[in-house]
Amino acid sequence: MTANSRPSRPVILGQNQYGKAENRVVRITRDGATHHIKDLGVSVSLSGDMEEVHYSGSNAHVLPTDTMKNTVFAFAKEYGIESAEQFGIHLARHFVTSQEPIQRARIRIEEYAWERIATSDADSGSVGADEVEHSFVRKGQETRLTQITYDGSSWEVVSGLKDLTVMNSTNSEFRGYVKDKYTTLQEARDRILATSVSGRWRFNWTDDEQKMPHWEKSYEQVRKHMLQAFAETYSLSLQQTMYQMGARIIDNRSEIDEVRFSLPNKHHFLVDLEPFGLKNDNEVYFAADRPYGLIEATVLRDGCEPRIPVDLTNL
Repeated sequence: MTANSRPSRPVILGQNQYGKAENRVVRITRDGATHHIKDLGVSVSLSGDMEEVHYSGSNAHVLPTDTMKNTVFAFAKEYGIESAEQFGIHLARHFVTSQEPIQRARIRIEEYAWERIATSDADSGSVGADEVEHSFVRKGQETRLTQITYDGSSWEVVSGLKDLTVMNSTNSEFRGYVKDKYTTLQEARDRILATSVSGRWRFNWTDDEQKMPHWEKSYEQVRKHMLQAFAETYSLSLQQTMYQMGARIIDNRSEIDEVRFSLPNKHHFLVDLEPFGLKNDNEVYFAADRPYGLIEATVLRDGCEPRIPVDLTNL
């Protein structure tokens, strides 16, 4: 750094990064007449030897964000998109190893799922309906997530999902809680438990010498165990259910050491029907939008340290 470029006053540059956010890339893989879709939103963030551009405005170490965008699209063609995680690994490795000033790359990816439209067996115009393997409907469930971080020697992969809305219509209670002069909530021995799951899980794969997880299978299995735990836990609190969801993942998936959840409690309140001469026997509810309880926690494999940032999941 030149003497003239550093500010004379006692002000120094702190943490900094830059990148190209929300590059939307759709990759079609054609297997004959059968097509497969990967639909991603990819955000690239790079950091390293970037002091000079902040102090003097010199762009000598700056890879344009437009180049990052072009790289995302080029890699979708060159490497395909086997999984969000694998695609992010390709990108992170490229930016750190191809640009000397870049010392760390973080790739965040959202994946939007599509499922194939089931068609009839009868002919449909000039195209046999039983031969249609290229029509899809966007899934309205969760958005899949992953964050890949690479510093040239070690990896951190944190995957997850958001906006997965689930409900138990019974087998949930909430009672025995602290009460003070401001408490109006009535105890419930049978209530609806609903939430919109935002979750992240950290893999223990950290370097190229280790066997890489099967990313697609891992996601499917984590989602399965999470949902099974939600359905099978007789819940005395949302905290209890959340812990069981995380514990089920840790117990069944050896590639994962840490799980963090942020679960907003989607309150359903019984409607008072007595003014109409009707008894509401846990049948009619008002689904409240706001405010809502927000329950968060990290579940760890014994002996592991938490590394998923708390603010990665909270609202």
